[in-house]
Amino acid sequence: MSETVWSGGQRWLRVAAMGRLGARLSRLLRQYLVGIAAAAVTLGLILFGPVERWELLWFDQLFELRGMRPPTAPIVIVTIDESSFQELNIQWPFPRALHGKVIDRIAADRPLAIGIDVVFDSESRFGPEDDAALSAAIARAGNVVLGMAIARDAQVLYSIGGKERGAAREVVSMPLPIIREGAAAVALINVEPDPDSHVRRAPVRQQVPDPMKGYEWWLAFDAQLHRLATAKGLRTRPLPTGPEILVNFRGPLAAFERIPYYRVVANEVPESLFRDKIVLIGSTSEVMHDVFATAFARAGDMPGVAIHANAVDTFVRGDPVREVPRLASTILAVAAALVGSVVAVRLRAARALAVTALLLAAGIAIAYVAFARADVWLRGVAVTFGLVLGYGATVVENFVREQREKQRLSRFFSPDVLRVVVRDRDGRSLRPRRRLVTVLFSDIRGFTTISERLPPEQVDEMLREYLTVMTEVVFRHGGTVDKYIGDGIMALYNAPYEDAAHALNAVRTALEFQERAIPFSARWEAKLGTPIRCGVGINSGEAVVGSLGSRQRNEYTSVGDTINLAARLESVTKDYGVPIIVSEFTYEYVKGQLPTRELDTVTVKGKSQPVKIYGVMPSSTRRHPRAALDAAVQLAAADGQTCRARAFDISEGGLGLVDVPDEWPVGSKVEIRLDGGEVGRRIVAKGMIVSRRGEKAGVQFTALDPGLTPVIAEYVARGRNRDEIDEAEAGAGRR
Repeated sequence: MSETVWSGGQRWLRVAAMGRLGARLSRLLRQYLVGIAAAAVTLGLILFGPVERWELLWFDQLFELRGMRPPTAPIVIVTIDESSFQELNIQWPFPRALHGKVIDRIAADRPLAIGIDVVFDSESRFGPEDDAALSAAIARAGNVVLGMAIARDAQVLYSIGGKERGAAREVVSMPLPIIREGAAAVALINVEPDPDSHVRRAPVRQQVPDPMKGYEWWLAFDAQLHRLATAKGLRTRPLPTGPEILVNFRGPLAAFERIPYYRVVANEVPESLFRDKIVLIGSTSEVMHDVFATAFARAGDMPGVAIHANAVDTFVRGDPVREVPRLASTILAVAAALVGSVVAVRLRAARALAVTALLLAAGIAIAYVAFARADVWLRGVAVTFGLVLGYGATVVENFVREQREKQRLSRFFSPDVLRVVVRDRDGRSLRPRRRLVTVLFSDIRGFTTISERLPPEQVDEMLREYLTVMTEVVFRHGGTVDKYIGDGIMALYNAPYEDAAHALNAVRTALEFQERAIPFSARWEAKLGTPIRCGVGINSGEAVVGSLGSRQRNEYTSVGDTINLAARLESVTKDYGVPIIVSEFTYEYVKGQLPTRELDTVTVKGKSQPVKIYGVMPSSTRRHPRAALDAAVQLAAADGQTCRARAFDISEGGLGLVDVPDEWPVGSKVEIRLDGGEVGRRIVAKGMIVSRRGEKAGVQFTALDPGLTPVIAEYVARGRNRDEIDEAEAGAGRR
């Protein structure tokens, strides 16, 4: 026998693996905590709440959906109805000799069995001869099942302080000995309603109190009729072994063949109506109060004799409703709550709703088919409740969480990115990991000196306006605001989601920073006495990006040498007199797409290896205010090619165009011809393409008639704002 000895390294690997497993389980538990709570609530309502009552109503609803079925057993009901009272013109109880006459008429047709849903537990008011006449008729028939009843009576012996003390006893109502001596059987006709007072079950065997033996098990009324019919040769299924069944109702009283009592008395009966039939005699008048609520009589108006007819037919056919065990239904309901939560977590809102609705519809369809085709009762309410609660609670929790996350993360991400981030319930997009990013640092030149000239309120006003404008620019180009550092902005590109043009978008952001700084400076220069300019440093490389920080405070940020170099580059922009400096690593991504020039090879603070730095050419930055313009432009290249483009803005320095051919790259020299239109004069000039963005191109004037400069300046001065430019650009793009 050998003992395995784990080395320190192996032991550490095992601990690390267990830690990762524990963290994963913890994340899963947090994700589905609401679903687990919904499952617990569902279980509690099943065990201690009203769910079972709802299940019984669902049971009744299944009968309504299925509809009536023709009975299988040959059953005829002799109805003691309102017409019989009117025609016979006698009060209840009828003379028992009259009952005997009815039994004789029925017996003459040789029925399989006769069941009387009336209890003869007291002497007739017409005398002993009346009882004897009924007894003789029962004996002559030889196949009569008489009814008996048991009533439970609570006897209060005394009351103390509002609390009653007593005992419960059972009162047995048995037919008189003279009447029952010739009967084929005496059986209980009691039906036990469910807690909601609806009758759904019929007894097979019941305990009957016996003074000598305590209790005996007797076949119930409907089971005795089944026994007699089977003995007479009717093909039946064996009786169930349990004490009761769920009655497979065929329908209301109207579903069975029936004839009024008075017509049997008057012998107005078709020949052989009762031959080889199971005949039931009972009251159908509501005045007799022998009516109950059932699936086909929600109002509580089904006669007891009709319930017995349905029960007998169920015994004969052998198709009682089989219920799925409550334990299985409970497990299924708990599982449904968890499934609803999983669906809400894993799928988008619209798809999750569709899947949940599909599951609900499928569940209802399965329950109906199982009931209609196989006589199986699936408790569907608990399952439906669990699924809806699991889904609904998780959706609500998701909404609350998303709103909270939106509020927390809105300062980092653009609205489009934010929507994706908050839907990431796993938080994978925000987990720290090493990835390629482009980092942008920007701040206001000489802000310390500027801030000393202004009161704190104006410093706050200026910074709020400046940072709001620049943040919009970052978001527009797909960037993420990492943080504000006083007057500075740190932005990330290619995080948290992939962006193939991350470096180019960062440079475009820097270019627009310069452009947006011009009108901002114009508004504040009067107060400050100096123009406002910003410097931008950009670097690309790997960094650790994600939610980092302490247990008390966690922020979405990035760390690494790539970040430090970008910050250093921003600080040297003033040394080289350029507004934008990019590292050689960023340059590799944007070369040929924007005009740049190599500035130097420097060793910045914190770096041991020299780094080439590049400045974005000033020609790529709009130094002049611009205004919206929608006009046709004719371009001619140096090689003789021509094209028609459309201008969407103009400044003293150049034009913004769309529909410029892709094969005309940055640096291409062109001749420009623009019809006067809104400007007022035709413009003929020479220029160079200094920027490209899809079909859009920026063209800088290289040779312009001096007389046109004030014309363009006057047009721009008429006060076109940025929104007008965007609208014109969109309009030109649609043409």
